[in-house]
Amino acid sequence: LADAQPQWSPQSAMTVVMASRGYPGEYESGVEITGIADAAARDCLVFHAGTKWMDDRLVTAGGRVLAVTALGASLRMAAVNAYHGVKQIHFNGAHYRKDIAHQYRSF
Repeated sequence: LADAQPQWSPQSAMTVVMASRGYPGEYESGVEITGIADAAARDCLVFHAGTKWMDDRLVTAGGRVLAVTALGASLRMAAVNAYHGVKQIHFNGAHYRKDIAHQYRSF
């Protein structure tokens, strides 16, 4: 890290965590995840937390499965972009907070 050159952006960023059915209690594992490439194509960064490869398929392997982050010229646009990314990703039982930055959104 001593040689790292951080780059700062004037944009706002927002992250939405996608969780497995049952989280924060006992959660499901082994559920196939699709649509990550579609979210990435919408300029979202998708960070893996509770995922693993099983039989050439990406599946859930934890309660907090993915974190979808997006940038925008304002917090409102970052929120719009992040939630658009979340809607591209699918796994049975997926849930996430829908109220993040709600005071800045109107969609």
